[in-house]
Amino acid sequence: MDSIVSYPSAITEVATIKPLTPDQQRIKSMQARVKQDQATVKAERARQKIRAGQAQLAKI
Repeated sequence: MDSIVSYPSAITEVATIKPLTPDQQRIKSMQARVKQDQATVKAERARQKIRAGQAQLAKI
């Protein structure tokens, strides 16, 4: 049987993206740096916790 099944396709409208002003770009950049720094701190804390756990295991 050759049947054609048609699915309703969603119509999406593409909104035009306006370029950011220099002030908006600066804020967005700062926010990105903050997020990256937070991730770096979180990773470093995890590394230190692992290192401390390994040191404690080595003492046993």
